[in-house]
Amino acid sequence: MSETSRRRFIGVTGAGAAAVGATAFVPGTAWAGQAHLREDSAKSPVVAYVSDITSDEVTLLVDEREVVVRDRDLVTRLLNAARG
Repeated sequence: MSETSRRRFIGVTGAGAAAVGATAFVPGTAWAGQAHLREDSAKSPVVAYVSDITSDEVTLLVDEREVVVRDRDLVTRLLNAARG
């Protein structure tokens, strides 16, 4: 492979990787819209409670039930959505 084509390859792949990485930090992009409700999903309002922002635990209050979910990505998205 010639030096010119190597440089072009590295430049093109580097720019592509930077673009992909940047979309991960833009709210509402990347994975938005890919989740689908299941048949057994909640049919009433849900309250999400994060008691420790450093943990991966979210408590969901649904009707009279309490469901504990361990999902660091969900905790991060909730905290980002709450802003402040």
